[in-house]
Amino acid sequence: MGFASYKLQLTDRARRDGISEASISSTIPWLSLNARVIQLDRSQPGNIGNPNSTPPFAPYRRDHVSASLISRGRSVYAANYPRLAGIQARTGVDAAIPIAIFGHETSYGIVTGGFDLLDALATLAYEGRRRELFESEFVAALRLLERGTPRARLRGSWAGATGYPQFMPSAVLRLAVDGDGDGRADIWSSKADAFASIGNFLKDAGWKAGVHWGVAVRTPPGLDRLSLRNPVVATRCPRVFARHSKWLTMREWRALGVVPRGRSLPDDEPASLLEPDGPGATAYLLTVNYRSILSYNCSNFYALSVGLLADAIAAG
Repeated sequence: MGFASYKLQLTDRARRDGISEASISSTIPWLSLNARVIQLDRSQPGNIGNPNSTPPFAPYRRDHVSASLISRGRSVYAANYPRLAGIQARTGVDAAIPIAIFGHETSYGIVTGGFDLLDALATLAYEGRRRELFESEFVAALRLLERGTPRARLRGSWAGATGYPQFMPSAVLRLAVDGDGDGRADIWSSKADAFASIGNFLKDAGWKAGVHWGVAVRTPPGLDRLSLRNPVVATRCPRVFARHSKWLTMREWRALGVVPRGRSLPDDEPASLLEPDGPGATAYLLTVNYRSILSYNCSNFYALSVGLLADAIAAG
């Protein structure tokens, strides 16, 4: 099927999902296939033609928990702390986490992406590897247009994320909230709305108030990792969760000789072990709130770097 023929299929999908004929006729016939989007999608670790799914974490950490990101993050955090404290009170999400996500996603609002969202989503749906996901997100983007979002505002990453929080269109519809009290949830130009929306996203993803995302630990020689394997296969992002151990309390981890490198977790708090660079390197005990960050982006390196960046920002 060529892209022109696929647009007819996409039209049928949009029509079935209740999108108006006016919205369909003003957008779908004018969509363009974006070859760069396909190239970028296929270059992701573990995807088509790129089997390198477990590179070392250290280079990623250097890029995403850099001195510049920490320094600039501390400035944004300090300037917005009263608002962030209010978000924490409402959602339970640690005040530095929205800033770390903001920094990771857009370099604190500098890089929000220049791809036309409708073209990018239609291209990814046409490619077919995750057609249902991207067709659904394409329809959600059309709903944003019908709700009054200007087409020019629907720009973002090649993967379809948009605005300061880099939400997918369905997340904008469901989870974007008004953070500055003007009656609108504008994640494209209001940082206050963006921070509140990120907090709302993580709360919806199961964030547990008063619990840290995780801690760095040392593992002892001879740790029986086979006995710690999680026998449950995750239904979401199985390759990401396959790297996590089964859940034990902090007390049980200490009994096995797993020792925090700095801050710890409460003795009764459950956590799973992740060794991103294998035995002998820094490992992490991860709580349920780490899983909430994975709901934002299902990548261990992403979630680790968000948590570490948030810790560095809050320590300033």
